Amino acid sequence: MFTGIITDVGRVRAVERQGDTRFTIETAFDTATVPIGASIANNGVCLTVVETGPGWFAVQASGETLSKTTLGSWAEGTRVNLERALKLGDELGGHIVSGHVDGVGTLLSIRPDGESIRLTFEAPADLAKFIAPKGSVAVDGVSLTVNEVDGARFGVNIIPHTQQATTFGGLREGDRVNLEIDMLARYVARLAGRE
Repeated sequence: MFTGIITDVGRVRAVERQGDTRFTIETAFDTATVPIGASIANNGVCLTVVETGPGWFAVQASGETLSKTTLGSWAEGTRVNLERALKLGDELGGHIVSGHVDGVGTLLSIRPDGESIRLTFEAPADLAKFIAPKGSVAVDGVSLTVNEVDGARFGVNIIPHTQQATTFGGLREGDRVNLEIDMLARYVARLAGRE
């Protein structure tokens, strides 16, 4: 489990495509404290650490993961939002995030809003019903509060700190992003018989 509070922006150092795809990620994490088998959210995708070294870790992604997320487009140099898994007693600063991406959305527009920027995304139609004003959504692993919803489109504000502490400062219109809907919304819909 994760919170959607990004603690490092890593960089893809290498991509090896053979069977499953192996990504080597450069990080500021103390990798001596990252055990093999640990879970790390990479742009919101929970991946298992298979090897570590000074300033880097490696993960593997299956064909299924590549087909359901943006990871298939990663190349050497891609910047990645990173979050280590929660430990009991950690502060829950964002919202509960599983690291199981529900779909891929598209950034439609970026516009200034005071010192912040307003981002408008379009979600896949089957996910749109789970996104509500003032609710939570994880975009590339970042816990965000939804400002408004219009059909499959939703808007969020990104403050200057978040622009600097995540990959959001480098987003461009048309970019694809990983989306994870709020877990509570998913279960409420299931119990109400709407899923």
